[in-house]
Amino acid sequence: MDGVVVEDVGLAVEAGMITEVSRPAPGALPQPATVSGITIPRFANCHSHAFHRALRGHTQTERGTFWTWREQMYATAAELTPDSYYALALDVYAEMVATGIGAVGEFHYLHHQPDGTPYDDPNEMGRALLAAADAAGIRIRLLDTCYLASGFGTAPEGVQRRFSDGDAERWAERVSAFDDDRVGAAIHSVRAVPRDQLGTVVDWARERERPLHVHLSEQVAENAACVAAYGMTPTQLLAEVGALGPLTTLVHATHLTPEDIALIGQARSFVCFCPTTERDLADGIGPSRELHDAGARLTLGSDSHAVIDHFEEMRAVELNERLRSQVRGHWSAAELLDAAGPTGHASLGFDDTGRIAVGQRADLAVVDLGSWRTRGTGASAETIVFSATAADVRLLP
Repeated sequence: MDGVVVEDVGLAVEAGMITEVSRPAPGALPQPATVSGITIPRFANCHSHAFHRALRGHTQTERGTFWTWREQMYATAAELTPDSYYALALDVYAEMVATGIGAVGEFHYLHHQPDGTPYDDPNEMGRALLAAADAAGIRIRLLDTCYLASGFGTAPEGVQRRFSDGDAERWAERVSAFDDDRVGAAIHSVRAVPRDQLGTVVDWARERERPLHVHLSEQVAENAACVAAYGMTPTQLLAEVGALGPLTTLVHATHLTPEDIALIGQARSFVCFCPTTERDLADGIGPSRELHDAGARLTLGSDSHAVIDHFEEMRAVELNERLRSQVRGHWSAAELLDAAGPTGHASLGFDDTGRIAVGQRADLAVVDLGSWRTRGTGASAETIVFSATAADVRLLP
């Protein structure tokens, strides 16, 4: 509980909610366990592109960059239908559930037919994702994404026509028609939404008190283009239009200036790191500890799903810092469990899960202490973060 392993805790559960947490009296005999291991609240995967999962195992043979990988991703996006999108997302979400994840933030921008024409139901693709989450048994925040341009001052081209609603007002009109409180908002990036359109998305999210997520500074080239177009960094632009704040999550946040870090920290925004994707795409290593120390709140995502393993995401945050600084011990196991759990859920707008406490959802899993990876390591937060993997998760009956 709160990063500390406590033995022989009893839970009372009614209607899926924890109603009592009890510890044995001094001297009482331990009770037999249903599953041997450490019981944990299931994690929050705060950044997912479900359709990217189709690329796993198919993009590793050629030398390239994020931008060459993106062309392969676009080719996949061009082929999807509502039915195939549902089937793919169902597999992705089922894998998340099996690996200890209880909630997902789906960053959704694949909205329309291949030529950009809306489906008869303009939210058909989004509804396919909601249905897939329901079938897999995972909680979802559908982060419906505004995506209007292929770059600064450049109209959508090719498959990007599937992503665009034309302008932010039409995006807001379409998203408002969902009539589903699981829907939040996203700005794809400052390169994909013109400066004069950003405020409409921000206002839609703020008026409804819904989470707002944004890809931020994943690539050096994006930063340079933003400075050339607007004379400021992407973070400064988001601050100018009022997009930073305690309901905002900034995804990747890899290439930041000291001023950027200060602005994000002062706003108490969340930052979502996706280490397995960021290294898979050769993005770089973001300043996780500096952001935390400035006031930002760390969360985690598996993004392109090259790997779905939140244990790997947690320890990668610390191990990446070690590589960057040549010093160990930047993040404690308890801090990383908080990022993967309650802070992650909060960034999706869910405040009733992520802790073993009265009033929280009984959305739990068990980390097996008898596997080759965990055997002999002891029952501790350090074992969970630095020894276990997704293969060690056992779901409660």
